[in-house]
Amino acid sequence: MNAPTPFWLAVPTRFARMKPAAARVAIGLVVFLLLLSLTALWIGNPPAITAASQTDRAPTDLALYDQIVAGVRHGGNYYDVTAQALRAGDYPLRPFVTFRLPGLAVIEAALPPLAIRVLLYALASLTAFVWLTRLMPMLSRLAPRIAVVILLAGSILAFVQPELAAFHEIWAGLLVALSLALRRPGRWIEAVALGLAAMLIRETALLYALVMALFAWIEGERREAIGWAAAIAVFAAVIGVHAWAVAQVTGPLDAASPGWLGMQGFGLFVKSLVLATALQMLPLWLAALLIGLALLGWFAWDDPMALRMVALLGVWAALMSGFARIDTFYWGLIVAPIFLTGLVFVPDALRDLFARALDRRRVRVQIVQR
Repeated sequence: MNAPTPFWLAVPTRFARMKPAAARVAIGLVVFLLLLSLTALWIGNPPAITAASQTDRAPTDLALYDQIVAGVRHGGNYYDVTAQALRAGDYPLRPFVTFRLPGLAVIEAALPPLAIRVLLYALASLTAFVWLTRLMPMLSRLAPRIAVVILLAGSILAFVQPELAAFHEIWAGLLVALSLALRRPGRWIEAVALGLAAMLIRETALLYALVMALFAWIEGERREAIGWAAAIAVFAAVIGVHAWAVAQVTGPLDAASPGWLGMQGFGLFVKSLVLATALQMLPLWLAALLIGLALLGWFAWDDPMALRMVALLGVWAALMSGFARIDTFYWGLIVAPIFLTGLVFVPDALRDLFARALDRRRVRVQIVQR
């Protein structure tokens, strides 16, 4: 079975090797994915997250994090300051995960605003540069190379807004993206270190570390798998200390969280990515379809790194479908920094799928007379 000549890419997509029957099934699944993406139309509008939207009765999460950073900057203990801010904003204080890990707030409190802005721009620029370095060899022509730059810019737009610097997902998302781009077979120490940093900023980045550890084990990269396991162990120890520290400043009379069983479905995951990227400027129906196509593009890229990204997106979709609430839509920022670049693989993916699905190889019968 000869793969068709790539259209935009330097190598064929994974669909180019499919048998016709499998390709037809895959087209049906793509249609289902696009229809499922349109469920974002039924998701309500989440509250604004910027400090500018704050009112006395409804403080935003971002305003809360800014208030905590300010309190620590003025000499307060992180846990005391956070407990006071949560109570003042009528936020729950139990269980302990309602308190973010202290690392980001302590670092930002120790730095002047200009330094924080420079660090954010530097991390975003480095992430974009490393990803472009990985993606450019996959693109054989000028047009897709221009397209991937535009798509990356559209993905990373929220991550270069200094007013969002107190959001833990902003930093953790960039660290996860950079970690994934730097990981190569036999070279994983940097990826593990960055993954650990992401976990210590936002606990949900643990899911990324679990995905990477699983893939390393499956691929026989035992040292890498052990490295990820060690990072997870360090994170677990930190979480234990964090839980103890929270217990010192909270009591049984403090408000408890209503839980995170949002059950909003796949539509919330889609809408979160729309709101986290430049797609928010498009009509929601069109943006939702592009989210579905970007997922297709990531799966089509025939590269081990793409499979890791697909697995991460799948885990994140499951997390947000079941547990995120509308007001926690910003969880999607963790997987957003390079998400839209998956669209660059879509032209070849669709061409390969339909080429395989419509393949009708002729059978030649030759009669040999003796």
